[in-house]
Amino acid sequence: MFEKRIKDLRKRLLKEKLDGVLISSVSNISYLSGFSNFSKDEREAYLFIGQDFEYIITDGRYSEAVKKQVTHLTLFERGGEKSTEDLLKKHKKEIKTLGIEEDNLTVSEHKLIKKHFKNLKHFPISRSIKTNDEIEKIERACKLGDEAFKYGLAQIKSGITEKELAFEIENFVKKNGVELSFPTIVAFGANSSVPHHQTGNTVLENNQIVLIDMGVKLDNYCSDMTRTVFFGKPTEKQRHIYETALEAQQKAVEFLEKSMKSGKQVNKFAANAVKASEVDGVARKHIITKGFPSIPHSLGHGIGLEVHESPHLSPKSKDILKEGMVFSIEPGIYLEGFGGVRIEDLFVLENGKLRCLTHSNSSLKIVY
Repeated sequence: MFEKRIKDLRKRLLKEKLDGVLISSVSNISYLSGFSNFSKDEREAYLFIGQDFEYIITDGRYSEAVKKQVTHLTLFERGGEKSTEDLLKKHKKEIKTLGIEEDNLTVSEHKLIKKHFKNLKHFPISRSIKTNDEIEKIERACKLGDEAFKYGLAQIKSGITEKELAFEIENFVKKNGVELSFPTIVAFGANSSVPHHQTGNTVLENNQIVLIDMGVKLDNYCSDMTRTVFFGKPTEKQRHIYETALEAQQKAVEFLEKSMKSGKQVNKFAANAVKASEVDGVARKHIITKGFPSIPHSLGHGIGLEVHESPHLSPKSKDILKEGMVFSIEPGIYLEGFGGVRIEDLFVLENGKLRCLTHSNSSLKIVY
């Protein structure tokens, strides 16, 4: 699998008239090498690939593990008398144009690379089309996410704090031997009007909104799901907000399914492909026509090795939704000082159909 990805990358290098590429982002290093233990907080590795060479560059902290796990790439162990720059110099003459991930490099890194390769070109690696194996891994992560959410619901009680509820959910996930996609967001009452509220010490009281945004990372692939429930009896206004957000999601799903069935071509793409911006527009329009403010974020995003990937379902998105893509649909309504509702599910486009991967009930739920 990883050898094929390197082979496909080389084909793209030829197509774009590049002599090599330096991969710096941890997610793309993992995608191409199969090694996922590098930190995003430090520059612990690169991949340096040309038509006649393929290096994974790291240091002695990881070299033993890399030797065992990454057999299709040549290890270049930096440190001591050898540096990344030495390797770049070695291939300086044969590489006239080098591809880089320009949105992932620091200024100092860019200066160093520019010192040896005058012609640089941005070389984004798209992981938006998932293989069956990747979809299966995301689906498994979603299943455990559903279980963690169910467990979290059972912990909701008067007097619990946001942090305590988040801890219970995260502890459940870790006890199952997996990681989190991101720190769990728990927002009570008026705090739910902040889309990415910083989970704090707010105490849950009767008749409040409870918003939970959570994700699981299993075999390096992420899940992401948001549910909004009511602790006690919701007011008519709260019910109206919830029902409108849920209708917006349903309308977006129905539009996407109908567009796929129509067989209509989108630009140069074949049938079963839909403009992401149009799907966003359907949900956004519904919320606005009901008298609520527009969604302050995109309707959705792709997911995979990272919790936010392409495609992007937003008003200005140029992305086309195609077979094999996995993405969220997450309309939200947020009223400052009052509260908010967000309902998020993950979907995959496969065999000309849209399939939901998250299965926690999204109908209005009241917890006592």
